[in-house]
Amino acid sequence: MAADLSIEAPSPAAAEGQGASTTLLRTEGLTIRFGGLVALDNINFEIQRGEIRAIIGPNGAGKSTFFNCLTGVLRPSAGRIVFNGDDITGLAANRISRKGIARSYQITNILPNATTFENVRIACQSRGHGWNMLSHHNAFPDLVGKAEAVLEAIGLRTKGEELAGNLSHGEQRNLEIGIALATEPQLLCLDEPTAGMSAAETHETMGLVRRIASNLSILIVEHDMQVVMELAHRITVFHYGRVLAEGSPADIQGNPRVQEVYLKT
Repeated sequence: MAADLSIEAPSPAAAEGQGASTTLLRTEGLTIRFGGLVALDNINFEIQRGEIRAIIGPNGAGKSTFFNCLTGVLRPSAGRIVFNGDDITGLAANRISRKGIARSYQITNILPNATTFENVRIACQSRGHGWNMLSHHNAFPDLVGKAEAVLEAIGLRTKGEELAGNLSHGEQRNLEIGIALATEPQLLCLDEPTAGMSAAETHETMGLVRRIASNLSILIVEHDMQVVMELAHRITVFHYGRVLAEGSPADIQGNPRVQEVYLKT
């Protein structure tokens, strides 16, 4: 597992050459209404295997609502979500997670009073073993190896015995990515992964995202345009719950409508 996670992400062209253009997830007419408010309006969207896709847009554009819909937090009012050929529309969050979709959150979501290792080990156990209050995790030696491989991949192997609450902000954010990775997803949804990070921490997290993208698809919501432009193969722009534009980073930078409503350049 550690070896797989350490490989650099392929370029978009290389990904296509390796057959990574097969659609992993698509939405068809995805719509969410809250009373008279239409938060998502007929969203048709696809992400390919091996792709790093960014979603950008002004506050209130529907980005987090879209994430919540994909991951089972919200049930769509209309439309479909198809993942790996299966219709997952309206499934509960735990069932969608088991299908192979994992996510991080805008606000760090870890167990601060557990060790870094335990945070990851618990996520590994959620996939490979049922809960057994009478058994120590050493009863499942495969869990230890998987958890250590994830910690190695996210650069926290030496911090395994530290309480997660004592890690730096950047380390906690990367630990959250590690927790998601430990569930062995095919699609990883990252919600503002570099929020509040220093420049150095942001650079390290970008490197982490590139490494893990060799083994799965990544959907990222991010406000830092440098991060988006350097990481994403393609970018989707949301505006008032609709898709305003979609294309390569160069396409999006040069799109007059996107400049007008979001980039302000």
